[in-house]
Amino acid sequence: MSTKQILEQALRLKPEERFTLIEGLIKSLDEPDKKLDEIWAEEAEKRLKAYREGRLEGIPMEEIFKEE
Repeated sequence: MSTKQILEQALRLKPEERFTLIEGLIKSLDEPDKKLDEIWAEEAEKRLKAYREGRLEGIPMEEIFKEE
């Protein structure tokens, strides 16, 4: 079934049913992605190691959050 066909069928639903469908779709997008979390954790470890070894320079918090 194509996306267009799914949409056409979804639009035939009662408003409450469409809301339930939309809510389910949105929740599915908000679920954590364990693989992505692992990638970010590895990247954070690499950056921390590089910082501790002096290969990466930090930025002061005040500079990051200053208002312009």
